[in-house]
Amino acid sequence: MSDFQLHILRKLNELGEIQSTLRVFPEVDAQDVLSALNSLKAHGKLEFTRHDTMHYSATPEGQDIIDHGSHEMKLLQLINQLGKLQIKDVAAKLGSNGKVGQARAFKNGWIVKTKENELEASEKVKEHLPQDETQLTLSRAIQGETVDAKTIADLKKRKLVTPKKQTDFSVVKGSNFSLEVAKAETDITADMVSSGSYKNAEFKPYNFNSQGLTVTSGSLHPLSKVREEFRQIFFAMGFTEMPSNQYVESGFWNFDALYVPQQHPARDLQDTFYIKDPVKADLPADKTYLANVKAVHEQGKFDSVGYRYTWKEQECQRLVLRTHTTAISACMLHKLAQNPGPIRLFSIDRVFRNEAVDATHLAEFHQVEGVLADYNITLGDLIKFMEEFFAKMGVTGLRFKPTYNPYTEPSMEIFSWHEGLQKWVEIGNSGMFRAEMLEPMGLPRDLRVLGWGLSLERPTMIKYKVQNIRELLGHKVSLDFIETNPAARLDEELY
Repeated sequence: MSDFQLHILRKLNELGEIQSTLRVFPEVDAQDVLSALNSLKAHGKLEFTRHDTMHYSATPEGQDIIDHGSHEMKLLQLINQLGKLQIKDVAAKLGSNGKVGQARAFKNGWIVKTKENELEASEKVKEHLPQDETQLTLSRAIQGETVDAKTIADLKKRKLVTPKKQTDFSVVKGSNFSLEVAKAETDITADMVSSGSYKNAEFKPYNFNSQGLTVTSGSLHPLSKVREEFRQIFFAMGFTEMPSNQYVESGFWNFDALYVPQQHPARDLQDTFYIKDPVKADLPADKTYLANVKAVHEQGKFDSVGYRYTWKEQECQRLVLRTHTTAISACMLHKLAQNPGPIRLFSIDRVFRNEAVDATHLAEFHQVEGVLADYNITLGDLIKFMEEFFAKMGVTGLRFKPTYNPYTEPSMEIFSWHEGLQKWVEIGNSGMFRAEMLEPMGLPRDLRVLGWGLSLERPTMIKYKVQNIRELLGHKVSLDFIETNPAARLDEELY
């Protein structure tokens, strides 16, 4: 037991009750008093009640108002003395506080402006000066008298007072009051059991309300949590996950197989990261497929007129950091051509684009992609499936807007109403893969493929209320943010 704790017990024994620790222990800091009281309360020596009161002290400007009157009263007295005062002369007469006094005097209805741009006293204050309410309320607040909250807020806004919280405690004797504090045991030892001393020992009670120590462990990144939620939605709808752990792709699978022409802007250096070493990738071993891709690009095939340009093998052999996971989808659909039939595939993985980094864009991000193949399905099936898919995330009432994609036709952007922003926002892109992409693989014409995609970062940012994507990925990520955020549950507030 500390000397101060013993001092508290002796004073409590002497007085019977301590009504104010501020009066009894004026030199002791309130935090030290609280610490000592908590310790003694834990031993049942006393009970205490905390009393917090707010006190105000005048700032230098506030003290000047208390001593000499408010700025508005000084202006009114000056106008009464001179009869009239040019507005341009207010600052010269009253200094930097003249404008404040002028504004307050107008608000109180004490002064009016003449046609000559002069100030004069209003009719109601010409004969009798009003009370200086600012000076009076400021004085009352400093003296500790009751002042309404609105007036106090105005004084603080004008920086005339400085608030200071004062903490006091009232103390009464506890059920186990004494002038001594025996050290309570915290555990039973082998010696206590063998000697039997534990029978008469006093043990410290367990505090079942206290929190245990935080267990040091690894934590899943918020992106991983939302990714897993998406995976479970896909699995529940009968999808199989595609192998997507291949960040480097050939230009063939990333562009040419998707019917993206070799002169397309997306294949420029300013949009795509190219790999210098190795210099080139291997082309598909299926020479018939390769010839079909070349033909459909150059002069057209499978009822297509093509792009009418000279297709070059060396261009599609360039290695790139994949710009979309659709390159994986194309490869999987080519394998499907060996045994055509309905299939459902999905992938969630990283893609790379040569973009300027800002609050909503990174040079690398994650794409959520789904592919559904079946016989004689239509655009209506795509719309219905999109509604079912997003409904599992709590997103309903979708709208669809036609758009252009090189490898899907028809193509649609997907929109949902955002309650927070009070507007329709784009949440994904979709379409039916073109015959120019599917038929060169050897897939039958009546086997049609639906595809759609969205980013993983956008729903994660909305779910975890992240405003800047650089706080979600990169060196600005807070480890505390990763450790303390709960698992994701996609609901109707996501978009």
